[in-house]
Amino acid sequence: MRIKDIASFEGVRDNQLMGYGLVMGLNGSGDSDQTRIQTQSVVNMLERMGITTSINDIKVKNVAAVMVTATLPPFAKQGNRLDVLVSSLGDAKSIAGGTLVMAPLKGADNLVYAVAQGSILTNSFAFGGQGASVQKNHPTAGRIPNGALVERELPNTLAGKSSLRLNLNISDFTTASRIAAVVNDKFKATVAVSNDPGSVTLTIPEVYANHAVEFVAALETLEVKPDVQAKVVLNERTGTVVMGESVRISTVAVTHGSLSLVIKETPQVSQPEPFSKTGETKVVPRTDMKVEEDNRRLMVLPEGASIGDVVRALNLLGVTPRDLISILQAVKAAGALQADLTII
Repeated sequence: MRIKDIASFEGVRDNQLMGYGLVMGLNGSGDSDQTRIQTQSVVNMLERMGITTSINDIKVKNVAAVMVTATLPPFAKQGNRLDVLVSSLGDAKSIAGGTLVMAPLKGADNLVYAVAQGSILTNSFAFGGQGASVQKNHPTAGRIPNGALVERELPNTLAGKSSLRLNLNISDFTTASRIAAVVNDKFKATVAVSNDPGSVTLTIPEVYANHAVEFVAALETLEVKPDVQAKVVLNERTGTVVMGESVRISTVAVTHGSLSLVIKETPQVSQPEPFSKTGETKVVPRTDMKVEEDNRRLMVLPEGASIGDVVRALNLLGVTPRDLISILQAVKAAGALQADLTII
């Protein structure tokens, strides 16, 4: 695996943006009069444009109050465009076909980093009457491709630094040590030091002074074999079983059988012949029972069996994925499963 696929540099990260806006031009599917947010927002917008009006004089059905979200990538420059997501804030039935008017997007520091505006794409529709309705997808949330312009840039986290920190996506002592060894071998010097399993500290060599971008480019393409923890993940709701290649099993005997009991009630009615002078109608109970027990062989799994050996052995027992979940839980309880068992 390339280093850029299993780790990232500290400070080189996305940032979330959020803002409030109005969607105009809806065909009567906007917020109702019970939601006063959009009405107050329309009054405030008109006042900024020099038009004085009262909230009691405005009744709109073609406007919806929405929340606008976007992700600001690292090193985004002024004028770059971002995709934005628009979600209804009130009780609008649909925002399909509407237009988002200029909405500032702020970061966690309450500063405006982008401004969003444009036509909303929902790929949905919703129509209905008093007796029936029809809907496709989700009409109260949409997307505006390239709908936001970046207005403020984030500071460059690489400029003027003599050292960088590489954070692993999954903390692991072995992987961090391997990364440091590969980097030091590449630059023929002690450039990388792993102080903990989650990060590697890098000292920029003198030859790359003031050229941090070239240093990062030469480093992130290096290949490292990450170490993986032995883990088994079970999902009983869907019957999904995922096992890593490092999973091992100690010597253990496994057998799996099932007892199936089916009881079926089929009551019958007994009644006299037509035009009979005596007799009465009665319900006669009738019960059918069927018992089945599968004959399964006892399978012995040798010590150190790999995941392939385990799968082949359990397949010989004819187990289903849901049966496999029960077997693995029992093997773990017996102390023979040398892996972390996670149930989701």
